[in-house]
Amino acid sequence: MHSLIKTTLLTILLSSTLLTQGCTSSPSGQSNNISSSIMNNLVIAEPLSINFKSEIAIARLSEVINRAKIADEQRAQLFYDRGVLYDSVGLRSLARFDFSHALQLKPDLIDAYNFLGIHYTQLQEFAQAYEKFDSALDLAPDHEYAYLNRGIALYYGSRPELASLDFQAFHQKQQDDPYRLLWLYLTEYEIDPLAAKYSLKQRAQLVDDRIWAKQVIHLYLGDISQGQFVKNLTNDVQSNKELTERLCEAYFYLGKYNQTLGQRGSAANFFKLALSTNVYEFVEHRYAKLELDLMRTKTAINTQP
Repeated sequence: MHSLIKTTLLTILLSSTLLTQGCTSSPSGQSNNISSSIMNNLVIAEPLSINFKSEIAIARLSEVINRAKIADEQRAQLFYDRGVLYDSVGLRSLARFDFSHALQLKPDLIDAYNFLGIHYTQLQEFAQAYEKFDSALDLAPDHEYAYLNRGIALYYGSRPELASLDFQAFHQKQQDDPYRLLWLYLTEYEIDPLAAKYSLKQRAQLVDDRIWAKQVIHLYLGDISQGQFVKNLTNDVQSNKELTERLCEAYFYLGKYNQTLGQRGSAANFFKLALSTNVYEFVEHRYAKLELDLMRTKTAINTQP
């Protein structure tokens, strides 16, 4: 694929100041940087560009919102729709403004609560995030993704026991979904690493081996090395878009994996690589930035005199 850029350029990037922030030394004195064997197989893809159709849609919705005389319920839906578009192109503050406006006009707009909860989680305003997800679930108790997103908020809010309950509810809705399984594993790992790995192995039997994300599970179980995982990332990829989306996911989960190894520098680098894909709508992109923010905060606290 002509869009793939192999390691010469990436090696330069990873050795520059762009990707070195947060790199520290491990207790053994060894560097936490990504090993050279993995570096030799890293790939990057052309970051996703903003879809011009989204830009046109935003412009048209803005014109209708500003000029049309319509009922509050219709206007609320337009604010919500424009907020979704803003969110999809990474304009989070504008999206949050529109979701809030939509709820002012239509207080029972369930998905607006869900989106606002996501945004408050990214801002580390966890109390407000919980409130928004609770509101969504009060209105729609079967809203699957409100359970996922509240679970993520509880996970990042250092409440893993409660988070695991939401992830279990989300996982039960589709037990062969590897992503539901991975988030459940991540939060259970915070409670009991050995039990989490055992449960992951048992639950993973329901996941189809043909789904690429099964490779993440194999990595977490120790069935394959990081080098093997990275080497297989381009298998069966048909387009740059597909590659970019896969790398967004893969590098996020590699970041989480390196955190469990205590390799903070490598974890930070992988989160930055996930962010570089510009796949704004993916859960992994949303929380790669939060991961970096939390790591920097922890580093700052640990370095205080």
